[in-house]
Amino acid sequence: MRCEFSDGTRVKYAGPLQITRGQDVNVFIKEEFLPDDIKSDLEMALYKNSCGELRNVAEKVTKIYGNKACIHELK
Repeated sequence: MRCEFSDGTRVKYAGPLQITRGQDVNVFIKEEFLPDDIKSDLEMALYKNSCGELRNVAEKVTKIYGNKACIHELK
């Protein structure tokens, strides 16, 4: 699922979650590293085909991980 918003925010969820907004926000998290509550919220947004819910998840994720995050492997 991919959604674009008027403020330039783009959210894509197709396994990994990608959130971008110009140079201000750049978040990438592989699916296996998404917390269960976030994954559940993403699945509900997909089920409802709701960009509004997807945006809410993106805001929650950026509050947790910050505006710049790339989580794709264990250290």
